[in-house]
Amino acid sequence: MENNNSPRFASTPIDLNYKPTIVRNIGNRLMTGLAALFSLVAVLPLILVLGYVLVKGASKISISLFTQLPPPPGLNGGGIGNAIAGTLVVTLIAALFAIPVGVGGGIYLAEYSRSGWFARFVRFGTNVLSGVPSIIAGVFIYGTLVTTRILFGNSYSAVAGGLALSILMIPTVIKTTDEGLKLVPDDLRRGALGVGASRFSTITQITLPAAFTPIATGVVLAIARAAGETAPLIFTALFSSYWANLFSVDGLFSSIATLSVLIYNFSIMPLEVQNELAWAASFILVVLILSLNLFARWLGRFASR
Repeated sequence: MENNNSPRFASTPIDLNYKPTIVRNIGNRLMTGLAALFSLVAVLPLILVLGYVLVKGASKISISLFTQLPPPPGLNGGGIGNAIAGTLVVTLIAALFAIPVGVGGGIYLAEYSRSGWFARFVRFGTNVLSGVPSIIAGVFIYGTLVTTRILFGNSYSAVAGGLALSILMIPTVIKTTDEGLKLVPDDLRRGALGVGASRFSTITQITLPAAFTPIATGVVLAIARAAGETAPLIFTALFSSYWANLFSVDGLFSSIATLSVLIYNFSIMPLEVQNELAWAASFILVVLILSLNLFARWLGRFASR
């Protein structure tokens, strides 16, 4: 029997030290640096845009900016209070239309018709609708509601603007609701049905509460997208230089100011005062959308715990 200590069975020591001069290590460092460079190039425009808007607009923030109306051409001072209020109103109207429709559509896809032909058609339609340019939604509402004056004889209105934005929100809400409900284990549904609960009770008391966080995240992201749209509101809500009477029906069915349209109108004026207000409105709108996105990310992290 041979001895294991003989030279025949002696193992050769392996050098585990990192050698930077090896070709594969040099290539690894080059690819890592190239990937980091591409990542920086991808995020650099976002940093530059946000930084430029914050620098140009933050210096114009004051109390009067939130409480006063835009000044007439040639005069100084004023604010954009009506546009801030109008943005909140139009976005709220869009949410009131889009959230019930989107959540209801997502519930149908996830709970009632997961693999039917109609469900496949709806999913395909939501994917197409989510890629449609926002101006198409504005033109659609303009042709069906504004020009026909079907809304109590009114043309441009906050309700028309909210409906245009709701068209953009619905696909996001449907898809996030559908995917959120799919994450709920089927054992919960079987357990509820096994003890005699109806499907409606199972959905409202078991699956929807379990998927509340991902659904809420999708709703917040949809609101963030709608709040920053401009093209649909130019065709539907138009613009107003006055306060909207939000406590009456006439105020909701008349033209209303919004931040995005104010930025568009004031940025092309050859007046420094209006240009400064446009930068201030850009700052407020960026902060609003950034806050909504951060809130959505917080909800996503809360759901993963």
